[in-house]
Amino acid sequence: MGGINERHKEIKRRRHRKKKVGQIKRRAAKATASEKEVLVRKLRGLTPGAEELIQSMSLIER
Repeated sequence: MGGINERHKEIKRRRHRKKKVGQIKRRAAKATASEKEVLVRKLRGLTPGAEELIQSMSLIER
């Protein structure tokens, strides 16, 4: 049994993403327009499913 296997790495990444997305959601609730742009950029770098999250949090107007 050597080290962390790939599944554990994947789970760790998912937990980290979930934690960060939760922090961004809390910050988005009271963010100004310019702060929302920063949050959108961070979400896009964080997760491949960012577009759905951005729409659900209504961070950008389409």
